Amino acid sequence: MEPPLTVTAVMTSHPFAVAPDTEFKDIAVLLARERISAVPVVDGHGRPVGVVSEADLLNVQHAGDGVGRGLPLHWHKQRQSHRPRHLARDLMTTPVRTVGTGTSLAEAARELAAHQLRRLFVVDGGGKLVGVVARRDLLDVYFRSDRDVQRDVEAEVFGRVLHAEPASFSVTVDHGVVTVLGRLERRSAVSSAGRLIPLVPGVIGLCNRLDYVWDDERL
Repeated sequence: MEPPLTVTAVMTSHPFAVAPDTEFKDIAVLLARERISAVPVVDGHGRPVGVVSEADLLNVQHAGDGVGRGLPLHWHKQRQSHRPRHLARDLMTTPVRTVGTGTSLAEAARELAAHQLRRLFVVDGGGKLVGVVARRDLLDVYFRSDRDVQRDVEAEVFGRVLHAEPASFSVTVDHGVVTVLGRLERRSAVSSAGRLIPLVPGVIGLCNRLDYVWDDERL
């Protein structure tokens, strides 16, 4: 049985990033040009220290609209000349959520859901940014056809791992939900099937109706 897919299988490698001293306008241009909604801020070692999103930029713009209202024109011009440059370090949200390259897709999905995030930044063992995984990237795994999922369950789980006789089980898949029927030799094999089938890419749910001949887990 192959190990579960990790974020490296679906992430965007070498994502765009900016330095802490990148200015507001340059960030806005980058987001618009590349049609992305956020960009990580990395330090001199390539490690993410924050993230600047479209919302962060809009918040600055909104605040700037109200500057000087009700004040004499020459006061307004004076304040404009002393406005901060709005660098990435001033705009970014911290801390930035990261995951390691060995993080499974299931773990990444739980992290996104738990913190209501749109993306996670992927770092290597040294904490350096190597990719970004978005919600849509995780959903792409579930675009696999039911037939492909069925074939993998039969070949990988029952064939290569459990060495089950083809006549001892049946597998059906309906919109990603796997149903397995039959009788295997050992109870431990039934338990293993229950653990391994959800790891097959594209499996959304499992209905395990397998029976066994003898209970080797009580020995």
